[in-house]
Amino acid sequence: MGGGGQQTDRITGTNTRFSTYTWEEVQKHTKSGDQWIVVERKVYNVSQWVKRHPGGLRIIGHYAGEDATEAFTAFHPDLPLVRKYMKPLLIGELEASEPSQDRQKNAALVEDFRALRERLEAEGCFKTQPLFFLLHLGHILLLEVIALMLVWYFGTGWINTAIVAVLMATAQSQAGWLQHDFGHLSVCKSSRWNHLVHKFVIGHLKGASAGWWNHRHFQHHAKPNVFKKDPDVNMLNMFVVGKVQPVEYGVKKVKHLPYNHQHKYFFFVGPPLLIPVFFQFQIFHNMVSHGLWVDLVWCISYYVRYFLCYTQFYGLFWAVILFNFKQNTITYKKNTMLVATCNIEQSAFNDWFSGHLNFQIEHHLFPTMPRHNYWRAAPHVRALCDKYGVKYQEKTLYGAFADIIRYNTHLKSHGFTFKKSFCSELFLYNMKQH
Repeated sequence: MGGGGQQTDRITGTNTRFSTYTWEEVQKHTKSGDQWIVVERKVYNVSQWVKRHPGGLRIIGHYAGEDATEAFTAFHPDLPLVRKYMKPLLIGELEASEPSQDRQKNAALVEDFRALRERLEAEGCFKTQPLFFLLHLGHILLLEVIALMLVWYFGTGWINTAIVAVLMATAQSQAGWLQHDFGHLSVCKSSRWNHLVHKFVIGHLKGASAGWWNHRHFQHHAKPNVFKKDPDVNMLNMFVVGKVQPVEYGVKKVKHLPYNHQHKYFFFVGPPLLIPVFFQFQIFHNMVSHGLWVDLVWCISYYVRYFLCYTQFYGLFWAVILFNFKQNTITYKKNTMLVATCNIEQSAFNDWFSGHLNFQIEHHLFPTMPRHNYWRAAPHVRALCDKYGVKYQEKTLYGAFADIIRYNTHLKSHGFTFKKSFCSELFLYNMKQH
């Protein structure tokens, strides 16, 4: 440990003594119960705080022994408030001779990226247009009402039921994008209001849990496409991602399924079971085991509303079939955005269809930015990529769908092809992930 130094207390204005550390010392504290992180060159002991962290304990644990400055900035809209909560955890700072970035990150790229964020903030790209989100919520509710009215007036014939299922699936997909906005705290100025509305949208309109979603999705953003840290690619109960691991797990009969043959059963198991079965079981288990009773009430209200509305027309059995059909349709839609990390070209339809997540790159770099401003950030991000030789990939919507089919039908014995995401390159600054 290096020598002592002085810092000015941001609250009282008094000077306090603190210790200095090298990166080598910080990187020794990475295990559960002993975790340090670095934010803006300050060293924090978060060993006990992880259990109280609103974003979940794992997301901080993923940065143990590392520089978490960019994640800290990206995930917290009100930085001064968060710094107050972090003050008791401060144990020192990096020695003056130590670089601000760990693991040989590109310092010039880091500074340029921070300058870009400041520029976008100055240009108002982080300011919300409330009317945009009100209209979005309105069109979701309208789709739900139209679907119910069609059954009420035209009955339960196959053609009408197919139209109703498409309308319901569309409403569900759009509600998914809207809850995503509130979950990222990108709509309301107050985090509290974002959290409250998030519970309503994901609970009553989607039948899911805000706490469960936050726990998974924030990890995904913190370590995108990093195996064992990103839940979106850690599906060991059903699939294994990678070129070698599926073969190893399948041959050695590790876990539950023959993963070396997963390319043969992906389309028969993945979309039909992912949301209706796997995620639903996970959601309810998470709510009960963690005591998320408010989430549970909202979630139950979704099922009560659905079955009260549709069992009177279809009966219980066919209402369940209709429910699973619309859920499977949602799964296929969302899979469009899961082929590596790239953008889908901009158009009015693509923006609406994907909830503006056709701007995957911009969203992962600036997760709290309101989605209606991604197009404003895109040219600046592309220019930064060009400057540092980072590939900025953009596809057509058709090309993205074609890649999904191609990747999952030509995996052979190697399982899923897994590419390092753009965000792993730029957001984590070309560092090798471990």
